[in-house]
Order: sequence, then C-alpha cells, then structure tokens
Amino acid sequence: MPSTTRSVPSLPASAVSRDSHWAAKLARLRSRQLPEHTLQLCDDPAARKRLDQAKLNAARLRIASAEEDTAELGAEIKAAETELREAQEAFDAASLELTFKALPRPILDGLIKRFPPTEEQAEDGDTWNPETFPAALVAAAHIERDETGQTVEGFTEDDAQDLLDSWSVSESNALFAAAWQAQQITRASTVELGKD
Repeated sequence: MPSTTRSVPSLPASAVSRDSHWAAKLARLRSRQLPEHTLQLCDDPAARKRLDQAKLNAARLRIASAEEDTAELGAEIKAAETELREAQEAFDAASLELTFKALPRPILDGLIKRFPPTEEQAEDGDTWNPETFPAALVAAAHIERDETGQTVEGFTEDDAQDLLDSWSVSESNALFAAAWQAQQITRASTVELGKD
C-alpha cells in the first residue's frame, strides 16, 4: 500500500483571529487583581464628630439646594464642601487603616477546612469554628504595604487573636467582618449571558 502524506489544512483567518482574541481575554482574566476591603479605625472622637457633622451639614444643604437655588445657598454649599473635605482629611490623618485582600478560593476553602466546627457548633449551623477561624482569616487576608507600596508581613494568627480577644465585641466583630467582606466582594459590575 503506497504511503500518502496528508497535509494539515490551514485554519481559517476567523478562527486564528478568534483564538488570539480569546488568548488576550484569558490573559486579562488571569491577571485581574483580587479585591480588597479597608477597615478605617479612628480613636479621635473629636475628628469623628467633626466629620459626621460635616457630612450631615453638606447633605442638608444639598437637599435644600434642590428646592431653592440662591447665591447665598451656593456659598453655604461651597463652604460646607470645604469643611467636609478638611474634616475628612483630619479624620484620615487620625485614623489607622487595615487592608484585607480576597484569598483565592482554594486557599479560603483550605482555611475553612483547617478550622472545622465542633459537633455542637455544627448543630448550631456554624460552617467553621467561630473561636479559631476568625483570627486565621484576619491573619491570612491582611495585607500591609510599606511606604513604597510593597507588601510586607502583616498580622500573625497570634496577633489577630490578641486583637479579637482584647477589643470590644463590636470592634472585634468589625475586624473579622472586614476580613470576611474582602472575600465577598464581586469585581464584576454586570453579568450578561450569551456574550463572548
């Protein structure tokens, strides 16, 4: 039987162009940054009160301007916006920020499996151990950046547990909630089925 050589047919231009389009899209999908959530802590009650009052005043004036638009009201709004900006800057200067980053799904799943609920906790509906999991999540999700923007070592599990134990209930709940919120942020703004 004589041997025959088969030639590989060339791909149509549309398939080649679609493949490069898909490769570029896939590269963009893979390079997306994981979402982050920041908890801002301010121990200066005067800065917090000033900011709250500035927000209320600016909102009140915006509502008033919708009903009546005068030059005097415009000047008040401008002054209120300046005060709000300055109050926010003072609040930010007096605050500490803790930033938490979403963990890749396999890492979060592994963390949850590492801290399973006790039988009693599972009966109460817990999917992880509420005594040990929060500190582990806070430590794993916390990111700290130096002045150049480079990520540096942040909380250890012991650090996180110490804060969770020594802060008030509402503040320790806020710390855990910030770490958990980072895991829940959806980056997509819309979902359209049938698009490529």
